[in-house]
Amino acid sequence: MACAEEIQALVKSYRGDLEKDMAKYACLRDLDIFVLDNSLRESTVGQLRGHTLESKWDLYNEVKKCNYKDIIVASFSHMTRVDDVWMKQLVDSGADRTGLWAFSEITEGAGASKVPDTETVPVGLRKMKDAGLWNVIFEVDLSDVIYDFDKFPMEKMLQLIKKWLVWCHTNLHHDSKVCVSFRDLAETMPDHPDRVFMTVDFLAKLPANIRPYGLMYEEPGKTMPEECGNWAKYIRAIMNNNNWKAHLLVHVHEKYGYCDATALQCLMDGANGIWASLCIEGASMGAASSTVTLMNLVRMGNKKVLKKFNCSYLRKAAIKITQITTGIDPHIKQPIYGARALDFVFNLTKDEFDLATFFGEHAPVRITTLSSPEMILKRMTYLFGQDPQFTVEIARNMKEKMLEDLKSNRKEEYMSESGLAILFDRAGGKLSERMRDVITQKKEQDPHHQRLIAEIRKTWNCWDLNEEGKRDNMLQYDSFYNGFMAPYFGCYRCSDTKRALKAIDMDADGQVDWTEFCVYLKWAVAQYPNVKNSEELLEIAFRKGIIPAMRDGTK
Repeated sequence: MACAEEIQALVKSYRGDLEKDMAKYACLRDLDIFVLDNSLRESTVGQLRGHTLESKWDLYNEVKKCNYKDIIVASFSHMTRVDDVWMKQLVDSGADRTGLWAFSEITEGAGASKVPDTETVPVGLRKMKDAGLWNVIFEVDLSDVIYDFDKFPMEKMLQLIKKWLVWCHTNLHHDSKVCVSFRDLAETMPDHPDRVFMTVDFLAKLPANIRPYGLMYEEPGKTMPEECGNWAKYIRAIMNNNNWKAHLLVHVHEKYGYCDATALQCLMDGANGIWASLCIEGASMGAASSTVTLMNLVRMGNKKVLKKFNCSYLRKAAIKITQITTGIDPHIKQPIYGARALDFVFNLTKDEFDLATFFGEHAPVRITTLSSPEMILKRMTYLFGQDPQFTVEIARNMKEKMLEDLKSNRKEEYMSESGLAILFDRAGGKLSERMRDVITQKKEQDPHHQRLIAEIRKTWNCWDLNEEGKRDNMLQYDSFYNGFMAPYFGCYRCSDTKRALKAIDMDADGQVDWTEFCVYLKWAVAQYPNVKNSEELLEIAFRKGIIPAMRDGTK
């Protein structure tokens, strides 16, 4: 065993190493980050649903609510698409065009010869002129994939870039803001970093009136954070050597789980901005979102971000843009704006930087076998209000039931209203009218589940009418037994049947209310969503819900 001196030496070494490693993040606290929003373009790439004119406006409005000033609004091509029509609407609406951007190729094409056309004005520029836009993002490729640099040497490429820079300031607007985007940096840097460095140096030395507003590059998700960060480091070094204080923006794709870390690494190493969507949705597996990047800066203490953008709205915007783009909510485990991003998991202690408090939202308490009794009570009270039955003892019993379920290979969830209520019922609690009302008022979303419950309701209505010739949503015990319980209980008057009826009759009025029975049906479809038909649904409701509840004794 190590002596006290050795332990203290390790402590000192650990603290020193940690301080050194963490020092690199200090620059993020003071970074005045530039955000070029790409929500309208990135979020549609690779999606099964394209954007309509209406959805374009919805996306644009969400972006504006975040106080983003610079927005990529179009990528023009020879085909007429939604971008062309929507841009006309946007300009006609009187939108401030000083912050609107669009993509353009640096050439009209290269063809089989792999030599770029240097004479034809690229279609992106022509359409921007027609639309009345003047901020351009030129896509530049410097690897050997697109062009043959033996036939078309770098000197000619640099002159081509300069030609279209001059054209923008002459033909679009004298105050055109132009960014040069290195589209294939990941393919270029391993073998031809000289081409990149030569281009940056050339642009840095151009006259101030045509020098680009900034540089951009994207990473396809293949490189490690340090490699991508070094690209920023060396590009920024060349810019600094020429006293060129332009923006350097990065866009990182997801592939192996590094995208957000890579974006931060680039910002630490020389980039001062990002071009990104508010959400991860995009080409392939998506890309690092501005929401996650900005919130990481906020939690590190960056006050400039809070003043510059409406950060408290980022989460809502990211959720809405995901919904508009995909038709569904973000993945529940998506950092910052997923459904579980705000959850308490192990205890009720808030983090030093608490996301729920920041966004002004309630932090759900996630109920699992790791939850404490206090967490279970907090969730119960939040869903169903105060109830004298909600005690530490009943919460302990509920946790024991969860563990018993796992041991018996019964895998269920306990977060939903129905899941938690039935767990409470099985643990010895008595379902209250308040719990019944909360569960039954929650609309069932799945059409198949709606259909199954409707089939059972049809049978219920037949028995309801048979009693007194009118429907009152109530069944006498004998009617409920004959209509639904008989397959599971041997006789109407046996003790098991009486206990089961008592378990269902939450208001103890001697009848079964439809809403009381519906609690178990909704619980069954939530826990076993692949249920095939109404008969199987009744089987689950009775055998896994009602019968276990009544076996816990007379409530």
